[in-house]
Amino acid sequence: MSEFKNVTVVKKANIYFGGQVVSYSVLFADGTKKTLGVMQVGEYEFSTGVAEIMEILSGELEWQLKGEAEWQKVVGGEAFNVPAHSVFLMKVPVVADYCCSYAS
Repeated sequence: MSEFKNVTVVKKANIYFGGQVVSYSVLFADGTKKTLGVMQVGEYEFSTGVAEIMEILSGELEWQLKGEAEWQKVVGGEAFNVPAHSVFLMKVPVVADYCCSYAS
């Protein structure tokens, strides 16, 4: 899906890591939420409250759950799942555009 229809977009940006990661919240009539954002080149650590699906729209990155040995590469057009109540790491070698979907 390349666009969302009949949604509410929160104007205030979610800004992380000194502006290296910026996203905007998209709210759906059924109560679900997604964020659309861009990650600049860098290394990041995020934590989750609920399960997330991270869809990489363009660019690439490597990710892993904190404490795991293997890094997983993801490129534009691919996605990965992050469990609820976890910490995950990302290495972003080129600018990455993403859509994050949150479990309800």
